[in-house]
Amino acid sequence: MNRRDFHRLGTWFLGGLVKLAVAVPAAAFLLTPLRKKGGAAEADAFEGLVPLSQLKVGVPQAFGIVRDQVDAWVKYPKEPAGAVWLVRQPEGAEPAVVAYSAECPHLGCAINMADDGKHFICPCHTSAFDLEGTPQNQVPPRPMDRLKVELSDDADPVVRVKFERFRTLAEEQIPLA
Repeated sequence: MNRRDFHRLGTWFLGGLVKLAVAVPAAAFLLTPLRKKGGAAEADAFEGLVPLSQLKVGVPQAFGIVRDQVDAWVKYPKEPAGAVWLVRQPEGAEPAVVAYSAECPHLGCAINMADDGKHFICPCHTSAFDLEGTPQNQVPPRPMDRLKVELSDDADPVVRVKFERFRTLAEEQIPLA
């Protein structure tokens, strides 16, 4: 091996080391979201909202969902993620509490309680729903989105809701990722 080939081989070797020194940290940075644990588990988590004793039978109550948000590399501190309507059912009914998303299935506006307290309305495009979440006009493409509910095992059980958001304008519930 002559001197010129030795320098050429050394240059390739040193160039490869420099590339590797840059590529490994860059790849680690880009793959960090894939290595994070708890992303799917946190999405499946139930949110504890209120003790069952604080809900009146047949009277809808709104509750905000406040939780940490994670967006790939960034974790945001607790911030509002949405809202739900809880309606306690009569004694002995299953489920004991029904939860509805407070997001209109039409275009995603906030669903409110009507002034008469007997139905839900969406002020954006006049969507209306009864207390069972059934549409009262032709505007919404589907009923209000029902959410999964579970009760804790305490003496006064805490109502826990699995909060999800769904695609708007679809005739069926399609969860957003």
